[in-house]
Amino acid sequence: MKILVLGSGGREHALAWNMKQRGDHQLFIAPGNPGTAEMGTNVNLGVNDFEGIGTFCMQNGIEMVVVGPEEPLVKGIWDFFQEDAALKAIPLIGPSRFGAQLEGSKAFAKAFMERHNIPTAGYKEFTEANFEDGIRYLETHALPVVLKADGLAAGKGVVICQTNEQAVAEFEAMIQEAKFGEASRKVVVEEFLSGIEMSVFLVTDGNEYVVLPEAKDYKRIGEKDSGLNTGGMGAVSPVPFADAAFMQKVTDRIIKPTVDGLAKEKIDYTGFVFIGLIKVGDDPFVIEYNCRMGDPETEVVMPRLKNDIAAVCKAAAEHRLSEITIEEDPRTAVTVMAVSGGYPGDYEKGFKITGLDQSLQEAILFQAGTKEADGHIVTSGGRVLCATAFGNTVSEAVGRSRTILEQIRFDDMYYRRDIGYEFE
Repeated sequence: MKILVLGSGGREHALAWNMKQRGDHQLFIAPGNPGTAEMGTNVNLGVNDFEGIGTFCMQNGIEMVVVGPEEPLVKGIWDFFQEDAALKAIPLIGPSRFGAQLEGSKAFAKAFMERHNIPTAGYKEFTEANFEDGIRYLETHALPVVLKADGLAAGKGVVICQTNEQAVAEFEAMIQEAKFGEASRKVVVEEFLSGIEMSVFLVTDGNEYVVLPEAKDYKRIGEKDSGLNTGGMGAVSPVPFADAAFMQKVTDRIIKPTVDGLAKEKIDYTGFVFIGLIKVGDDPFVIEYNCRMGDPETEVVMPRLKNDIAAVCKAAAEHRLSEITIEEDPRTAVTVMAVSGGYPGDYEKGFKITGLDQSLQEAILFQAGTKEADGHIVTSGGRVLCATAFGNTVSEAVGRSRTILEQIRFDDMYYRRDIGYEFE
């Protein structure tokens, strides 16, 4: 197939890597990075340039579009393709704008869960219109309490408050001072759930589904999960505590009701569903939905997936998912993300990266925030690259990932050395 993958990060590099390794496709990646250029042809198009993407697809005979990041989905790229007679014939992997609200609006997602009896934290939502009610609610709320900006906030719109005073101050900052811009014009206030988190990934056509390998990611910048939240500092797959009994609960209480809900509400949804879970005691609760694959989870899920993800996506587009059997590599995969110094705050770009040409065994380097300049690959983002390695245990895989990163160099490089620490 001729496939266009939209995005430029480690997630898109991992998707393209799987398609290249497991299938026989001609790949285009827009805009891509120097890593994806080794998998196919990078195309200088922004992910939100719907007109340009449509024109490229028609001129180059693209047979399927796989959308990596959430923003074009929330902005309606699926709808754009559906509204054009020629583009409508090209399968686009991602939900409609309405379906993408599962990620684009925390309030929409919580109401969806409530309608379909999907276990999640109790919540209320507030806007400027009922601002004073929100203040009174937070002044007496049990602690800790979680405040979430309703809209997309680049992974930064969630605050866990330890005091009622802090909660009121954050609430005021979100709604009255637009702390997260338009995203926090509505705020969802949730009860705090204590447990251990993990992520489950589906490919669905809105009626049927298949479950991809699960993963656990590490959001905090510091070791032992300390410091500020990031886009993700590493991931582990499979998740050691996600045994058959727990995953059966996830299937019965969360996965099936989610897909059944999409079908009952006639929501156009052909693509990925990322379910962020928390295990409280022995029971799973949903923290959030995303309408695309996670990053850096994709960098462990795609290497463990023995199927060609493009073939899985095509089957979803053609309502043939019942024909697909997911096969997983039984080994553990761990990825460790190397980031720019200062991230997730301010950081510099343009540092030359060395060590990318090392020979790898049972491992892959995925590039994320990189670009080519003057014949060299240089840093161009906060999360720069990650090393994914296989092992028979978490410790073995982590050790291999770290060995690879020890040979990588760029100014002010930082990575966590304890990814998977609770399972070693």
